[in-house]
Amino acid sequence: MPILISLLLSGFIGMFSETALNVALSDLMNVLQITPSTAQWLTTAYLLTLGILVPISGLLLQWFTTRQLFVAALIFSILGTFLAAIAPNFEFLLTARVVQAMGTSLLLPLMFNTILVIIPAEKRGAAMGMIGLVIMVAPAIGPTIAGLLIESLSWHWIFWLSLPFLVIALLFGIVYMQNVTEVTKPKIDVLSIILSSLGFGGIVFGFSSAGEAEGWGSPKVIFSIVVGVVALVLFVIRQNTMKKPMINLRAFKYPMFVVGVAMVFICMMVILSSMLILPMYLQQGQGYTAFKAGLLLLPGGLINGLMSPIMGRLFDKYGPKWLVIPGLAIVAVTLWFFSSINAASTVAFIIVLHSALMIGVSMIFMPAQTNGINQLPMELYPDGTAIMNTLQQVAGAIGTALAVSIMTAGSKNYLKGVDNPADPANLLPAFTQGVQNAFVFGLIMSVVGLVLAFFIRRVIVQHKAQAPMH
Repeated sequence: MPILISLLLSGFIGMFSETALNVALSDLMNVLQITPSTAQWLTTAYLLTLGILVPISGLLLQWFTTRQLFVAALIFSILGTFLAAIAPNFEFLLTARVVQAMGTSLLLPLMFNTILVIIPAEKRGAAMGMIGLVIMVAPAIGPTIAGLLIESLSWHWIFWLSLPFLVIALLFGIVYMQNVTEVTKPKIDVLSIILSSLGFGGIVFGFSSAGEAEGWGSPKVIFSIVVGVVALVLFVIRQNTMKKPMINLRAFKYPMFVVGVAMVFICMMVILSSMLILPMYLQQGQGYTAFKAGLLLLPGGLINGLMSPIMGRLFDKYGPKWLVIPGLAIVAVTLWFFSSINAASTVAFIIVLHSALMIGVSMIFMPAQTNGINQLPMELYPDGTAIMNTLQQVAGAIGTALAVSIMTAGSKNYLKGVDNPADPANLLPAFTQGVQNAFVFGLIMSVVGLVLAFFIRRVIVQHKAQAPMH
């Protein structure tokens, strides 16, 4: 329990500061005199760092002890948060975000891997449910608290608020954290690290740039994605020809792991694109302040967090199929309703829909992820968690970029069909049309996931978890 508390507290603050800043972007644009596409880099740089470093985490888990990685992760997080709290300009804040992301990129795989090692398989759903509680509640309350801090104090306080909790987590971890993994120190292949960084980094950078101002036709976007795809293909070939690969891709030989990865990928695309589009619509389409928009999203986020441990226990009892299939059906129906959202949509309608979406997501995410990793042999846990966590970051970048692109294209198409595109009266319906199109994209993705969900089956775990090593 003390090990779990240390990991969950630091994970909570990491996720909180990641999403809290999204609400502050409008405020930062005014204070720092930057454009929306420049401000977006505060999120893009964070995702980019995670996309590059998380794949290497499987290797780090075999080179360093649990305590060493935990302390290093917290030191990076504390340093990044402190630098962000005192940041005088955009460049300084951007650097701080990269340092913060370095801490998170160590912490996320460490959290999942430690739980897989110390928790027996038959109780793992409940433990993963606790992780789900942290991962989902932090982004839910982040926008509300950030909105309140921005209105009362300044955006710096988002980071000042996080700092003491990170220090407490570090002290707690120093006292209670135990070494739960074996240090084998495998040979480091520099070429694999370069190919992995170029591959995942190129794809995340390309999609993020397309979702900003450049658009899909930009040479920068095309070049980044092509370099990323080529590097990734070479990375896969390299891993399959090595005796001791950096990431063991044999994990993909296990069918339920493949289905789990696909489910998590689709789920992250849907939730992150929705979480970007919905607050944007509440502020620009409905005219709410950042604080009010955050408050509207709070019930759904809290419901999701509270549902995660319940879904964990249900997963331990009944397996994944009876949760994942209804969950995706709920998500699909909710997104279908969201695709007709407009200026006349009431507050109650939005809260109910958002809450239903969050319930559906809680039924999919953790059961699919846990069931997939349960099929892997214990020696593949570090590789499995590295693959899952990396693809979550890539899915987030791709999902948000596609949603923003579809939203922008929908607005432009609407304005082409009106007599006077410059008339302000046409801008709100054009924006609404774009938002509706973005939700249709989410609906299509959830239907693809629903078809895939019929192939999921419960995994019977043959091996036992081990006790922590002192």
